[in-house]
Amino acid sequence: MTAYQTLESKFKRLAGIDGALSVLHWDSATMMPDGGAETRAEQLATLAAIRHECLVDPSIPELAAKAVDEVDIADHWRRANVREMLRQWRHANAVPPELVERRSRANSACEMAWRSARSRSDFAAVAPLLTDVVAVAIDVAAIKAQALGCTPYDALLDSYDPDLRSAEVDRIFADLASFLPGFLDRVLAKQGREPAGVLPPGPFPVEAQRALADRLIDALGFDRRHGRLDSSHHPFTGGVPADVRITTRYDVANFIRSLMAVIHETGHALYEMGLPVAWRDQPAGGSRGMTLHESQSLLMEMHACRSSEFLGYLAPQACAVFGGKGPTWEPTNLRRVYLKVERGLIRVDADEVTYPLHVILRYDLERALLDGSLKVVDLPGAWREGMKRLVGIAPPDDKDGCMQDIHWYGGDFGYFPTYTLGALAAAQLFAAAKEADPTIPSAIGRGDFAPLVSWLRANVHGVASRLSTQEILVAATKEPIGTEAFKRHITARYLDG
Repeated sequence: MTAYQTLESKFKRLAGIDGALSVLHWDSATMMPDGGAETRAEQLATLAAIRHECLVDPSIPELAAKAVDEVDIADHWRRANVREMLRQWRHANAVPPELVERRSRANSACEMAWRSARSRSDFAAVAPLLTDVVAVAIDVAAIKAQALGCTPYDALLDSYDPDLRSAEVDRIFADLASFLPGFLDRVLAKQGREPAGVLPPGPFPVEAQRALADRLIDALGFDRRHGRLDSSHHPFTGGVPADVRITTRYDVANFIRSLMAVIHETGHALYEMGLPVAWRDQPAGGSRGMTLHESQSLLMEMHACRSSEFLGYLAPQACAVFGGKGPTWEPTNLRRVYLKVERGLIRVDADEVTYPLHVILRYDLERALLDGSLKVVDLPGAWREGMKRLVGIAPPDDKDGCMQDIHWYGGDFGYFPTYTLGALAAAQLFAAAKEADPTIPSAIGRGDFAPLVSWLRANVHGVASRLSTQEILVAATKEPIGTEAFKRHITARYLDG
C-alpha cells in the first residue's frame, strides 16, 4: 500500500473503535441497568486506551509527510484527510496513555454519580468526583497547550472546534453581553403589553408525545433505517452516521419541552446522516466541530420550527395526537407560547434571547475552574451569583443550578461556547438558505423540510471537514461568524414581529 492508503486503513480502524465507544455511551444513558455502571466504566476505559494506542502510532507523522507528496494537489478531499489525521494525532500524542485512562475513569465515575445525585440536588455527593474530573482536565489542558502552542483553555476549545480560540469567543461574547440585557428588557416589556400565550391543557401522556415526536422526525427527514429515538436524563445525539441515536426527556405537564429537544437532536442527527458516505470512516468525512453541529440543531429548533409557517403545520398534528380542541391549540396562541421570553433557570428550555446568557455564564465558570480561581466546592454559589447577574434569576437548589448539565460531570470542558457560536452560525445559515431558495418557509408550512435539508446537505453536511468552520460559513453565507445576523433575527422576531 502507499503511505496514504496505509493511513486510511489505520483511521478506518479508529473509526470503528469510536463508533463502539459512542454506542456504549448511548447504552449507558438509556438502557444499561444501574448495576452495570462499574463494568461499563471498565469497558469504556479499555476501549479508550486501545484507541489512544492506535492514534499515537509514531509512524503517522512520517506516513503523513509521504502521503502529502503522493496525493495530487488538486485532490482536496485526500489532502484535507491527511491534515485532519495529523490534527487528531497531535491532540492524542500530547496526552500519555496513563492520563487517557485516568481521564476516562474519572469522567465515567463522575457522570454516573451525577445521574443519581442530580435528582436529589445533592452536589456534595458528586463534588469530590467533579474535583477529580477538573484536576484531570487541567492536566490534559496543560499538556495539550504545550504541544499545540496555545493556552490551556484554547487547547480544550480546539478539541471541540478546530482553530477556535478564546480571544475570538471573548470578542463575540462581550458584544452579546452588552447587547442582550437591554434587548431582553425591551422584549419583556413588549410581551407584557400583549396577550400571553396559554399552554394547552394537559396532561400530555408520554406515549402521545412520542407519537408526535415520531411524526415530526419523519417530516424533518430522520432516516429510521439508520437511527432511533429513546429517552435519557439529558437529551443527546450519539451513535455513528449509519446508526444515529437521539434521545429526549418527557414532561407530562409540558409537551413543548420534549418536542423541542427532539427537534434539536434531530438537527444534529441530520448533520451526521448527511455526511458524505464515501468518507464516513475517515477524519475528513466527520462533522466540522461543535459550532457547526450546534448550528444544525439550533437552526431546526429555533429558526425552522418556531416559525409561523411551522406552527401552522404543527397545530393540527398536535391536536390529532393529544385530542386537543379550542383556542389554546390555534397557531396564534402556540406562537405566543413558543416565542415566550422569560428569565428561566434551565439552559435547554431557554428561549433564544436568554440562551446566550446561560452559555456565557458557563463559559466564565469553566474558565475559572480550570485556571484555579474557582474551587469546585464554591461552584454552587458562583453559579447563583452569575445567574442573578446575567439572567436576573437565581436557582433555589443545585439541581436546577450547577447540576443541570451533564457536560462538566462527563469531563467536557470547552464545549459550552460552541452552543452560542452555533446559534450565531444558525442565524447566518438560515438566512442564506431562505435567500437562495425563497420557497423554504412555505414548504416548512406544509411539513416539507426537503428544500431546507437539501440546501444544508450541499452547503454544510456534504462538506464535512474538508474546509474549516470559517471557510464553510463564508462559502455558504458570504461572511465569517459574527453577531449581526443573530441580532437581526431576534429583533425581527421579538420586537418588529
